Amino acid sequence: METNQLSNSEVMNTKTKEILIMQKPTSAFIGAAWFTLLTGMVSYCIGLWNAQMQLNEKGYYFTILLFGLFSVISVQKSVRDRDEGIPVTDTYYGISWFTTITSITLLIIGLWNADLELSEKGFYGMSFLLSLFSAITVQKNTRDLLLANTSEKYKD
Repeated sequence: METNQLSNSEVMNTKTKEILIMQKPTSAFIGAAWFTLLTGMVSYCIGLWNAQMQLNEKGYYFTILLFGLFSVISVQKSVRDRDEGIPVTDTYYGISWFTTITSITLLIIGLWNADLELSEKGFYGMSFLLSLFSAITVQKNTRDLLLANTSEKYKD
């Protein structure tokens, strides 16, 4: 009895072939992504360094930045893996989203209750979001480059 359905390996091979046809990101796009990531992170850290707050508060905001960066990279990877047919457990996928939302929520709660000028709160919020978005873009570029280099190595 023959079925018209493709096996998992055939689906992955078909999806992988489609992905390998992708173009790699341009140097300008890669450079812009890294520049914005570094700009966001360095700006945020310089703001913390110069802030008139206790060391434990600075540690809280710095930890939130690291937590957020790791979380968004994890979300980007799990979303991309699922799109490409690579198995990702629902638990990991859910935890990735939960930690991303939690990091943003913790920053908002911290800034809401902080004794800072409104402009300072805006600065931390914007540099945080710039860093998170840029981390996603850097991760995407890294993965696209890897796939492009792999496809060049194994072209017909």
